[in-house]
Amino acid sequence: QVELVESGGGLAQAGGSLRLSCAASGRTFRSYTMGWFRQAPGKEREFVAAISWSSDSTDYANSVKGRFTISRDNAKNTVYLQMNSLKPEDTAVYYCARGPYYYVTSHVRDYDYWGQGTQVTVSS
Repeated sequence: QVELVESGGGLAQAGGSLRLSCAASGRTFRSYTMGWFRQAPGKEREFVAAISWSSDSTDYANSVKGRFTISRDNAKNTVYLQMNSLKPEDTAVYYCARGPYYYVTSHVRDYDYWGQGTQVTVSS
């Protein structure tokens, strides 16, 4: 069983920054791609960023490229999402998820374990 717990959400002003963390249980964390997704009210869950098990490959949604950075610390079983230059349209519940074993993907269907989510609200 894998448990993912997000933290670090909250309220930020436009142009500000937040750093999300996702702590994972289980010894297999370091073998899997990890991803961040978000879901705004009335919208479908969408891909934000993903990182390979070794951190040598990352992928970002066009809407966050250049503003968000995904990273991971396998020794701490934790994945991070540094969010800079926040915009009101970044407001959503952010979820971390465990992806496949050997490739980076942006598809929701490829992720099997999900956290409960953390709310990010950006005011204008």
